[in-house]
Amino acid sequence: MNPIFLQQAGGIQGFLPLILIMVVIYFFMIRPQMKRQKEEKKFRESLQKGTKVVTQSGMHGKIAEMTDNHIQLEVHNGIRIKMEKSSISKELSAQYNTASEVKPTK
Repeated sequence: MNPIFLQQAGGIQGFLPLILIMVVIYFFMIRPQMKRQKEEKKFRESLQKGTKVVTQSGMHGKIAEMTDNHIQLEVHNGIRIKMEKSSISKELSAQYNTASEVKPTK
């Protein structure tokens, strides 16, 4: 009877590495991805008309009009492109403002 008990205890200990691997995957892969998605959603909800942004394809422009799922991006004087809100990558308004304040000296 003693060998049977040891085999059952070994079976439980056999699952321990699998459980540890699942915990590591959760904390190093799944949780950071969920956090990044939450931040992206918050960013897209905070977009406003006049914000200078970059799309995922690398196109720079200023938001001219917005609806629930779409934006019109003004890429040049009067040239507007209709895009999905989800294609916006990041905001550049602060970067443009600081770049215009810094003037090169000779």
